[in-house]
Amino acid sequence: MDNNMLVVRNIETYYGPIVAIRGVSLSVKKGSIVTVLGANGAGKTTVLKTISGAMSPQKGSVHFNDEEITSREPDKVARLGIGHVPEGREIFPFLTTEENLLMGAFTRRGSSIDTDLELIYSYFPQLSQNRKLAAGYLSGGQQQMLAIGRALMLSPTLMLLDEPSLGLSPKLVHEIAEIIRTINTEQEVTVLLVEQNAKMALELSDYGYIMENGRVVMEDTCDRLSNATDVQEFYLGMKDKGVRGQRRWKQRKTWR
Repeated sequence: MDNNMLVVRNIETYYGPIVAIRGVSLSVKKGSIVTVLGANGAGKTTVLKTISGAMSPQKGSVHFNDEEITSREPDKVARLGIGHVPEGREIFPFLTTEENLLMGAFTRRGSSIDTDLELIYSYFPQLSQNRKLAAGYLSGGQQQMLAIGRALMLSPTLMLLDEPSLGLSPKLVHEIAEIIRTINTEQEVTVLLVEQNAKMALELSDYGYIMENGRVVMEDTCDRLSNATDVQEFYLGMKDKGVRGQRRWKQRKTWR
């Protein structure tokens, strides 16, 4: 599949009678960072949940390393090497930091778990300092680091990251972005990143998709997306001098 680790084809997923995503297709090349951008309600989170098995599509297919994994149970998807960092972190607040990290290694056995635990602590020194503290007492940024570290304890080859910058200060957003880059380069983990922070995501990623109303409306390399007028206007907050003074809601996107 042209070096594609993940291939999603024409998936449709529903919440009851409501269509959340409508015929979404995307692919992620091995070793790359791919981002999916869009506003709240665009369907980004549903795409990740459909890939990880948390939701089942009514139509379409998901292939991972040339193997169809559509509608498999989440634990079986995780055992294949797909780590999912959900929106809102979803840590276990009454377990310690270290216990949370070890929960990420539930599919594994052997002494390599201890080695990887120390590797996580080297990436996230704040977690090491608070390894015996109940995770609910960690700051928002530390909890995000914990959620990423827990997914890394799975020893994944593909990581799904859902809004890792949500609610964080600009300084922490930069730190999280650097961590994602390090995971990709040093650990050779392929990343599918869902974000509303378009600036961070486009700077970090190789290729991008833009979703609106449950559909992919645009895709290209991140360099080209960053220079596209619509992306600059509606996602990066940049306005051309020639349209100053026009009402924003009267603007029309070219992909409509």
